Amino acid sequence: MTIQHRTVHAADADSRLDRWFRRHFPQLTQGALQKMLRTGQVRVDGKRAEANTRLARGQEIRIPPLPEGPAPEPVARDRQVSAEDAKALEQMILYRDDSVIALNKPHGLPVQGGPNIKKHLDGMLDALCFEKEERPRLVHRLDRDTSGVILLARDAGSASRLAAAFRGRDAEKTYWAIVVGQPQFQGGRIDMRLVKQGGGPMGERVVPAEGRDGVHAITEFSTIDVARRHATWLELKPHTGRTHQLRVHCAAALECPILGDGKYGGQAAHLEGMSHALHLHARAISVPHPEGGTLEVTAPLPPHMLESFATLGFDKPRNAAPKRRG
Repeated sequence: MTIQHRTVHAADADSRLDRWFRRHFPQLTQGALQKMLRTGQVRVDGKRAEANTRLARGQEIRIPPLPEGPAPEPVARDRQVSAEDAKALEQMILYRDDSVIALNKPHGLPVQGGPNIKKHLDGMLDALCFEKEERPRLVHRLDRDTSGVILLARDAGSASRLAAAFRGRDAEKTYWAIVVGQPQFQGGRIDMRLVKQGGGPMGERVVPAEGRDGVHAITEFSTIDVARRHATWLELKPHTGRTHQLRVHCAAALECPILGDGKYGGQAAHLEGMSHALHLHARAISVPHPEGGTLEVTAPLPPHMLESFATLGFDKPRNAAPKRRG
């Protein structure tokens, strides 16, 4: 057992130090790593480091003698993706390069697994490896019933940089929604704290918090078009990413529930003769690209929203081609 020195490569840039060790030395336990960090045996560019130290390309990591032993057995996972599902996933692709894949997630597809969820996006990502050995990674989420742009990172470094952009609010997300009724104002800023509330026939819900309880949630909204006061086409820009934030802000703050959102609007969220599916769509994302510049991606509307646009007389939107600028 000898001391090693390794250089951080581009794929590992912006990774946490402890995650870098888990990736390259899976036999090392978290407890053993913490002891090495605490005693200064692990160093980055000659300096002591913490488990959450973010790595940069070209840095040198000092690795003390490590305990020998086989890597722990990976958790068994069924990586089989049917040819039908693989084809459907490829048809969702809006943009792809060496670092990022952008998909247009359909309404009704869960992003991750959970109770009684057998089929979800995360479970099918092995079909999108293409020329890479690594499977793509989720860097943010969309609700099951929300359609639109969702980004995947194609390596660890890209995942860390994209996740940092979402954490630091450098990613600008634009949603389109059809709401029932017409807001009192054409546009504005909703600043309403939210709190989760469990139980009840509708399951766990998010509700406005009283006083200073709950978490801060901010949404900008603007009216694009109105259909005879029965429904309004809104553009929504969340400045925070709280669970069901847009749905609660529309129903509680604007008193105009999103069309099809029975969970938060009850019967008032439905219009006769129109789809009961949720009319909320992640229309566009603008985010710093992991390799520099800015990535801008726009997602076409899902079929049920296109049908509702036609019924309500809203103009059919134009779809911009994805681009990376800068």
